[in-house]
Amino acid sequence: MSQSTAKTASKADAKSQGSEANPKTDPKDVSNQIKDPDQWTTGGEPMTGAQASYLKTLSEEAKEPKAFDPDLDKAEASKRIDDLRHKAGHA
Repeated sequence: MSQSTAKTASKADAKSQGSEANPKTDPKDVSNQIKDPDQWTTGGEPMTGAQASYLKTLSEEAKEPKAFDPDLDKAEASKRIDDLRHKAGHA
């Protein structure tokens, strides 16, 4: 094995070991994926376009058009989406 091939193999081994040791890349560890919207660092920003679209659709399906408010922030939109998903039968 050449020296450059050995280095490449060594780097690949280190990467594979590193991903196993990193809890954020462990598919079984979802602790960093579940967070209360009130704890989001970006929760106070305006809702995303995707949130607005989905919230609008769900509010219509749940027959609660007033649940859609274009001025909601990300966190509040997420909470309303969760609530309307249950009401619309998507949960």
